[in-house]
Amino acid sequence: MDRGYYANHALTLARHPSETDERLMIRLFAFAMFANEALIFCKGLSSDDEPDLWEKDLTGAIEHWIELGLPDERRLRQASGKSARVTLITYGGRAVDVWWQKNRAACLKLPSLTVLRVTDEAAEALTAMAVRTMQIQCSVQDGEFWLSDGERSAHVVPLRLD
Repeated sequence: MDRGYYANHALTLARHPSETDERLMIRLFAFAMFANEALIFCKGLSSDDEPDLWEKDLTGAIEHWIELGLPDERRLRQASGKSARVTLITYGGRAVDVWWQKNRAACLKLPSLTVLRVTDEAAEALTAMAVRTMQIQCSVQDGEFWLSDGERSAHVVPLRLD
């Protein structure tokens, strides 16, 4: 509702052998958060030169680079050089606090970078919906996301780290 974007997406998410249910569902949430016709899943964990998701324009230029987790600051700098807009979605409890203390100053120097945090409670609620075949509905209003699979639901309010 926030963006006036209404669509159905039939997605097939390739799962890296080392990927957890939590990370898979954070990837799915990231897609829901920025969904549009040009947003696609990338190789992510399988590639050092691609993010988890990106949006490219018709010329192939990267418009939006979406990274998950707690990457090295150098990777974010490189992403900022390749894309006009970079979003990092962090999750993982106390590890996020430690990572942010270490990388805050460097991240704040990157004007195209937005760092968001998914709370542990929201990540747990998303992870509870992880099954082999999912049908998930997502509603967005005032920056708050409600995801539901018919039996379980997750309320996610991404926190901006400044």
